[in-house]
Amino acid sequence: MSRKSFVLLVLFAMMGSALAAFAADEQDNTRALSGQVITPNNDPLPNAVVYLKNQKTLGVKTFIAEADGGYRFGGLSPNVDYQIYAEYQGKRSDTKTLSSFDSRKKVVIHLKIDAEK
Repeated sequence: MSRKSFVLLVLFAMMGSALAAFAADEQDNTRALSGQVITPNNDPLPNAVVYLKNQKTLGVKTFIAEADGGYRFGGLSPNVDYQIYAEYQGKRSDTKTLSSFDSRKKVVIHLKIDAEK
């Protein structure tokens, strides 16, 4: 192997390491949102549909609440505002906002719907 080939090989290896470190930093730079969909009496509402709207792209993600009313969204950008609300049997919760100014990595927002199970 020539010296030039060796130098190029070392440079590519270093670039690969730098890119891997950058990708890890990018992954660590996300946040997660979770919570429960509940009644005013704090009873869980399983199968409620939770809507998460990205205010930058206007894209919407959904999550069907689990048996305990729980929902979660991961990999959210810290530089974007999100709106979240839930629907259950034709009724809807108030819309809440996850602000880009909120620096927490893990955010919990409970959504209340005036509905019967």
